[in-house]
Amino acid sequence: MAESIHEKLKSLRDQLHYHSYRYYVLDDPEISDAEYDRLFRELQALEAQHPELITPDSPTQRVGAKPAESFESYQHTLPMLSLDNALNEEEFLAFDARTKRSLETTSDIEYVCEPKLDGLAVELVYINGILMTGATRGDGFVGENVTQNIKTVKSIPLKLLSDKNVIPERLEVRGEVILGIKEFENLNRVREENGEPAFANPRNAAAGSLRQLDPKITASRPLDMFCYGLGQVTGLTFTTHWQFLQTCKALGLKVNPNIRKCTGIDQVLKYYRDITEVRDSLPYEIDGVVIKVNDFALQERLGVRSRSPRWAIAYKFPARQETTQILDIIAQVGRTGALTPVAVMKPVNIGGVEVSRATLHNQDEIDRKDVRVGDWVVVQRAGDVIPEVVQVIRSKRTGKEKKYKLPEKCPVCGSETVRPEGEAARRCVNFSCPAQLKERIFHFASKRAMDIDGLGSKLVDQLVEKGLVKNAADLYFLNKEQLACLERMAEKSADNLLEAIDASRHRSLDRLLFALGIRFVGEHVARVIVKAFGSLERIENATEEELTAVYEVGPQVAKSVVEFFSKQENREIIDRLRAGGVEIKEEVIEEAINLLDGKTIVFTGVLQTCTRREAQDLVEKLGGRASSSVSKKTDFVVIGENPGSKAEKARNLGVRVLTEDEFRQMVGL
Repeated sequence: MAESIHEKLKSLRDQLHYHSYRYYVLDDPEISDAEYDRLFRELQALEAQHPELITPDSPTQRVGAKPAESFESYQHTLPMLSLDNALNEEEFLAFDARTKRSLETTSDIEYVCEPKLDGLAVELVYINGILMTGATRGDGFVGENVTQNIKTVKSIPLKLLSDKNVIPERLEVRGEVILGIKEFENLNRVREENGEPAFANPRNAAAGSLRQLDPKITASRPLDMFCYGLGQVTGLTFTTHWQFLQTCKALGLKVNPNIRKCTGIDQVLKYYRDITEVRDSLPYEIDGVVIKVNDFALQERLGVRSRSPRWAIAYKFPARQETTQILDIIAQVGRTGALTPVAVMKPVNIGGVEVSRATLHNQDEIDRKDVRVGDWVVVQRAGDVIPEVVQVIRSKRTGKEKKYKLPEKCPVCGSETVRPEGEAARRCVNFSCPAQLKERIFHFASKRAMDIDGLGSKLVDQLVEKGLVKNAADLYFLNKEQLACLERMAEKSADNLLEAIDASRHRSLDRLLFALGIRFVGEHVARVIVKAFGSLERIENATEEELTAVYEVGPQVAKSVVEFFSKQENREIIDRLRAGGVEIKEEVIEEAINLLDGKTIVFTGVLQTCTRREAQDLVEKLGGRASSSVSKKTDFVVIGENPGSKAEKARNLGVRVLTEDEFRQMVGL
């Protein structure tokens, strides 16, 4: 009898999975809604009688989890990289030319082209065909675990289709959760009827819906998902991106129907024109097309930058534009003292977002476009994101418009402003300018710098205006009594902020270097410099010649670094950081720097002594390159527990396979 119950439950679940796939993925149902509901109720009743037999992949488990207090973080096995943008045909052609140069070929490249969806990037993790984890992209390395909410998205299978398909042991699939245009309009209509604020656009609605702490709220919103990317996979191999997408479809994962294989730039440009023509007829929003090199082996050869792959690009649509009037022009002061002119405009809706301010970039741009206060202008969201003034409508001028010049005195502190020779920006020369100080502290505390959670711009404003913080190092001397005098700072909030400040005392040296806000020193350059010099003391005392000798450090960066550390106030801030308990550890890499010089290493399976990310970081510190796929150019494959197909592929290619212990011995651990 028990066996027949198991069989009946399995039969009902398999039927419901299949019919959900037909309805939500293929949009081609085989049964009526009433029949589906009958099967679903039969499954519910049977599971109610035998709750011990309920499985995580059961269709009844899409909704029902208790509201969470917060989301746990989730570390992606492989980074979810962002894409570089091409804003016009010339930039796409430059991408194609770079790709050919890197591959040392003049032949046409085979690409896969896909609509660029405007939603929230997520990752699905299937273990032996069962959905185990759903996570947001986050910063690309760490996202939020939103599994219970992901399960409510009906186009996402809880169990992969297995009929005649090989189910991988582990499959990480990346994609975009979206909200359709009609569904977005319906949702906003209901919210407005209930007195709730409307969402600005479908992207915000999708992101807000997926990040609800109560899965039942997410379930009430008709989210959808298209799969487009591969993370880690064990038990299956793919040679091309196109093959991966076709396998996704066979496994029941939803893939956009408008994907196309294109050989050469002419076919890609035709695809771009075709998608542009149908853009407004699609039931969801897109803001361009994504172009990827199809062959995975070629992707491996092309490699990645710190935050984006060299084998893909997003070719964005022309920005949405509107017409409005400039009411005023003001100057904003950034963390480096640069004055940026900003147009204050009559509010206008552009692509679902209300815009009332737009950048004018610098004085040269104002003069070139002849932008004046009172002008009617065309404004756009560049790349559909950053508002900017495109052109002046001179025919609407009345003669009352006023020309604008950036001030010779800082609008915040009143100090002199200068325009250094060869630069477009005018700058405030007062290093203690409150506006600069606020921006420097906000940058210092940002997620990719020292990551002081909870230290937002409004709180930074208060700390500076009340004189509690005069430089970034002062953050480490704040106490609960000082925080108590700030607006909206309850006891719990103060405790949380102090805990976040304490946690930031232990960040890596490259993050600290980035956090200091040295001009031209971004995240990647900070890592390069730290890798080359190993300690902050050596960086502080480095000459321009020593810095430019480092690959990827040019004269502009070198000069900026030397100038920064030549100023006594900056060295005093570093001393105060030390006094505040910030650990400025030396990177012990000089002796070992060449151990893996030029070597490519792939990790597979579960490592016992560290996470895969930590192992990959170690390889890079030792001069090597950590890769995610095995090829003839791979030098070593390091295997942990349950290594999967990469180990077998390595042996077939004659690549040396190491155990975790052998790898640790090789690098001297």
